[in-house]
Amino acid sequence: MNVHEHQAKDLFRRYGIPVPKGVPLMSPDGARDAAQKLIAETGNEVVVVKAQIHAGGRGKAGGVKVVKGADAAQAAANEIFGKVLVTHQTGPAGKKVQRLLV
Repeated sequence: MNVHEHQAKDLFRRYGIPVPKGVPLMSPDGARDAAQKLIAETGNEVVVVKAQIHAGGRGKAGGVKVVKGADAAQAAANEIFGKVLVTHQTGPAGKKVQRLLV
């Protein structure tokens, strides 16, 4: 079964398993707003922008960015979205990032 991280978190929430808050995005356009919402809800300016592909090793491939503030989250989303991530699980062709999780 192939599910993205944000989909798995939704399943966990349905069964009462605590998970960190996050906002899934189908484009980088809403990253600033998503980050502002999370910052307001949590009181923490540190935000993580994650590529959503069906493969592990996203962080090592440059698909996970830990940033401070909404503007930095937008910049990270712009950098990651559309990028082809090559990991130990994707093979040399990699996978194009078409979804993000902030």
